Amino acid sequence: MLYDLKGKNKYYTLYSYIRDDILSGKIKSGTKLPSKRALAQDLSVSVITVQTAYEQLLAEGYIYSEERSGYFVAEVNVDFHGKRELPCEEETERGCKLDLVNGTAVELFPFSVWAKLMRKVLSDCGEHLLERVPCSGDGELKRAVAAYLYRARGIDVDPRHIVIGAGAEYLYGIIVKLLGRDKLYAVENPGYGKIAATYRLNGAEYVCVNADVSSADVEKSKADVLHVSPSHQYPTGAVIPAAERARLISWAVGGRYVIEDDYDSEFRLSGKPLQCMYSLCPDRVIYMNTFSKSLAPSMRMGYMVLPPALYKRYLEIFSNFACAVPLFEQKTLAAMLDGGYFERHINRLKNYYRGIRAAVTAKLKALPVPCRIHDTGSGLHLLAEFPTAPSDEFIKEEAEKRGIRLKCLSDYLLAPAEIIKCCAVINYSGATYEKLEI
Repeated sequence: MLYDLKGKNKYYTLYSYIRDDILSGKIKSGTKLPSKRALAQDLSVSVITVQTAYEQLLAEGYIYSEERSGYFVAEVNVDFHGKRELPCEEETERGCKLDLVNGTAVELFPFSVWAKLMRKVLSDCGEHLLERVPCSGDGELKRAVAAYLYRARGIDVDPRHIVIGAGAEYLYGIIVKLLGRDKLYAVENPGYGKIAATYRLNGAEYVCVNADVSSADVEKSKADVLHVSPSHQYPTGAVIPAAERARLISWAVGGRYVIEDDYDSEFRLSGKPLQCMYSLCPDRVIYMNTFSKSLAPSMRMGYMVLPPALYKRYLEIFSNFACAVPLFEQKTLAAMLDGGYFERHINRLKNYYRGIRAAVTAKLKALPVPCRIHDTGSGLHLLAEFPTAPSDEFIKEEAEKRGIRLKCLSDYLLAPAEIIKCCAVINYSGATYEKLEI
């Protein structure tokens, strides 16, 4: 029994190896296992490591012991308990040197600031951090978000109408419960697939409208709710003009709602942020954003601003439930917003991504094939059209040969639609200067 235990949690890794060998049938039932001392010597680990692994296997019934004889493999129904071969993350990403689909600049996360603020929150709040969090989130964070929205987006928001949630998908589900499964939701096409998937998962029907959303298309769709990203649509990058926004607001005033998904508004790299639709009509627009791109996706923190009538309904439905985001993290984020740390972090990110965007653009222009770049100067992705490429699959295969993972516009289609052919979506949110030198 020779297993590689170097640099790992040795006892658990040994336990896992033996368990999997039993389940796969490599070690047959009734087989006598090596003594603890002999196996420890073979694997160059302590006897305690082997003993702990054996005790875990014994407790779970994979092996049994006989006095003065040692440990033996128990009778296990391999057909039922057989090991499932699931591709691990390392295997699925093997060979990928540059991911232009997902990612974030983890090396730019403000670890020292976050750690300092966490210590301060622990010191200041103490036992309060163990209390139940109100359903709509911590009041301190809601006030901090409202103040930030006024500074950064020019939105005058009542903090009471802000709802803190565990990421965008969680908030989408809350919206369905507020507005109803009987409503028809219009989503952009091509678009971010999780939006439509979440509505479907929550029992709501959706219909697709073109990514360059027009009031005429929305009227024609017979939708009750429009989910839109007016400042920078994903993945096309389309921006809805002011006149069309006004017409969409007029459509919503007739008893409908607009969900304004402002997912990357912090990253307008050229010029000032565009005006929010929420500012035009706070009674019919639900504004939402997350901290996935600005901080980290794993933090699972987002928020939405509800119209007063919807917030009242939210309290009626969810007042008996606690907020899904831990209070410790909410307090830390509030301190980051109030202390100006968040805006300094965003400015640092914007400067970094301006350089990354310039480097990506230069790389694309230097390619030996024609390439048209479509970039609105906002967000963390752009489009690269290859008019002479034979197909989207050809583009992705050529990229894969060079260790680059990317998708094309066609990969984001939810229904057939007219799109730019042979057009790659270059998401550079996780790119670094080193990775670009492949």
